[in-house]
Formats: sequence, C-alpha cells, structure tokens
Amino acid sequence: MSPALPELPGVRHRYLPLPTRVRVHVAEAGPADAPPVLCLHGWPQHWLIWRRVIAALQGECRLLCPDLRGMGWSGWPADDDFRKERLAEDAVALLDRLGIERAHVIGHDWGAFTGFLLAVRAPERVRSLLALGIVHPWQPRGRMAANLWRFGYQLPIAAPVLGEALLRRESVTRRAIRAGWGDPDTWDEQAAASYAAVQAQPQAARAASQLYRTFVTREAVPFATGAFAGRRLAMPARLLIGRRDPLGAGFAEGFERHGDDARAEILEGCGHFVPEERAARVAEHARELIAST
Repeated sequence: MSPALPELPGVRHRYLPLPTRVRVHVAEAGPADAPPVLCLHGWPQHWLIWRRVIAALQGECRLLCPDLRGMGWSGWPADDDFRKERLAEDAVALLDRLGIERAHVIGHDWGAFTGFLLAVRAPERVRSLLALGIVHPWQPRGRMAANLWRFGYQLPIAAPVLGEALLRRESVTRRAIRAGWGDPDTWDEQAAASYAAVQAQPQAARAASQLYRTFVTREAVPFATGAFAGRRLAMPARLLIGRRDPLGAGFAEGFERHGDDARAEILEGCGHFVPEERAARVAEHARELIAST
C-alpha cells in the first residue's frame, strides 16, 4: 500500500483515467478560471516537489501537478511504455480531459525533458515553457561526449532487477537527493522522507527503473546526436540550472539560440532541485512568462 498522500492547504486531489491507458493522480491548486500552469516533476520526486511553488502562485494561477505514469500516486500504464514521448502524450491527454486548450508548462528533470517534447511537438498546447534542472536538447556533440561521465548514475538505475532493488531502498533515494541538493538552508526533511517512502514502493521503483532503461537503451543516442536539430521553441522559454547541479551548469550554454524568446539563467548556490531550492525565483519567472503571453 502506498504511503499516505501529503496534504497541503488549498490543494485538491483527483484521479483521472486518460486515453493513454493510465490513471493519473493530479494535485490541483488555485482558481479554476486562472491561467493554467502544468507542473511536471522528475525523479525521484512526485507532485510534492511543487509545494513551495504552489504556496507562491496558488492565488494567481491554476496549478496542475500530476504524478508521472507509474510514479507517486498515479497508476501503472497498461502499455508498460515509458518513452518520454508517452509522458508528453499523457500531458496532452490530461489537458484534453480538463478542457484546457493551452497551458503554461513548468518542468523539472524528466518533467522538463517532457516539457521540451511538448513544446516542439505540440506547440499549439504550450503558452510558455519554464525548464528547471535539465540539460537542454540542443547540446553540441563534443560537449556531450566530454560530459558522459556525469550521466553514469543512470546505468545502475536502468539495470534490470538491480535497478528496482536499489530504488526500493529508502537510503538510496535519500543519498541521491542529498547528492543533488546545493543549498542546505532549503533542505526539507519531511519532503525527503515522503520521496524516499514512495520511491521504495514496488510500482514506483519499477517505473523509475524503466524510465531510465528506456532512455539509456532507446533515447540517449538520438538525444545526443541531434534529435532536436532544426526544431525551435515558438513560445517564450526559460531554462534555470543551479550552479551546483551535478549535471553541470555549463549545459545551459547556447539555449538562447533555439527560440525567438529563449533565455537561460544559472542560479548561484543552487543544486539540482530548483523548484525546492529556489521556489521564489521559479515563481518570478512564471509570473513574467504568464504576463508576456
């Protein structure tokens, strides 16, 4: 049985079956008639990673924070498919289910990767994109080759059997979060305990392992060799990366060349978990993007 669902003031919870063959849990906050903002989390978190952003923006926006397929309190996908294109299709299906034509998108980690896919493949559904703690997909091959070592952590997670076994140990998830956290003043022990407890569940461990296995075996090479070449961001877009992110802040370089209104910012003293470490700055960018559209 999954751990208890965290409760936050003003947050409502729904479970919605989607035509992409998954039942998705959505945490929602803010007025129904406010600008819709779709918030997509990454690993090893769930919807709770947005708690500080929710607190900052719930009076101004309609915040929709789904758990990715198989993770958090969302169900297991009937198609067993963890391609990132499928995550993007879940996002579009969720917007359709809620009757939302276009939304502002904020994504972190795998959620940000999904946001990039949404922005280039379904630009008519995205008003603006705010990507956090992610390598943007227009990296020069030389830069990727020189930094392959930074992505070595993905291999044990992706390994059959071993990956799930590792992820079911709460201490492994805690160490992963600690390793990526840059600002100790923003640490939240209660949230970290929730992430570790949920990730230790058999379904969540299996989902995370398959998420990485699919990337390593089917998506990494196309990503590193120009799958996004020639694609541009048609909507205002921002990329925020922490200076202390283990993935490397240098991956923000060149982002501005791939959109008519695309800019990157490196956050001093911040690690990988931008929505938690720099929620106020995320909220500032979200407000600016909403106002600009």
